[in-house]
Amino acid sequence: MGGFAEYWLTADTVGRTVALLLLTMSVSAWVLILWKSWGLRRASQDIARAIPAFWAAENIAAGRSALQALDREDLLQPLLQAASAEARAQTLEAAAARESQLTRRLRDALHGVLAQLQFGQVLLATIGSTAPFVGLFGTVWGIYHALLSISAAGTITIDKVSGPVGEALIMTAAGLAVAIPAVLAYNIFGKRVANCEAELEGFAHDLRELFKTAPPTP
Repeated sequence: MGGFAEYWLTADTVGRTVALLLLTMSVSAWVLILWKSWGLRRASQDIARAIPAFWAAENIAAGRSALQALDREDLLQPLLQAASAEARAQTLEAAAARESQLTRRLRDALHGVLAQLQFGQVLLATIGSTAPFVGLFGTVWGIYHALLSISAAGTITIDKVSGPVGEALIMTAAGLAVAIPAVLAYNIFGKRVANCEAELEGFAHDLRELFKTAPPTP
C-alpha cells in the first residue's frame, strides 16, 4: 500500500483536513467547469442566431418572439425589455431625457447579463491561485508529522525518511492537479465571456439607437 492511501492512513487531523479541502476544491472546480462549458456554448450559439433573427423581424413584436425562441440563456431579452420599458410618471427617471433613460436602463440590464455570464469565474480564480499553497501546506505538515513519528521511534535512516516524505509530497502534486484545470478553464472562459460581452454591448448600443427618438411601432 502506498501513495495517497498510505498518506491518509498515517496523516493526522490536519493532514486529512487538507486532503479533504483539496478534494472539495477539485470537485467544485470540475462541476463549475462542466456547467460553464455547457452554458457558455449555449450563450454563444444563442447570440449568433438570435441577434440576426431580431433585426430581420418586421417589427418589435416579431423581434421579441424571435428572441424568446432563440435566447435560451436569457441574455438578450433583458436588454430588449430595458429598451422598450417606459419610465414611471413623476419620478426622477421620467424627468430625464429619453436618451438618458435608455442609457441608464440598458446599462443596468447589461450589467446584470454580464454578471450572469461571469458567475463562477471568481471561484475558479480562487481555486487556481490557492490550491497549490494548500497542497504545499499539506506536504510541509505531512513531512513534519512524519519526522516526529520517526524521531519518536528512536531510529532515523534514509529509507524510513524517504517513504513518509515521498507520501507527503503527494499533497503538492494534488494541489497542482486541482489548480491547473481551474486556471486553464478561467482563461478560456474569460475569452468566451469577453466575446459574448462584445456582442451584447453592440446589441445594447443598436437598441439604444432604435429606441432613443420614439418607441418603434410594435
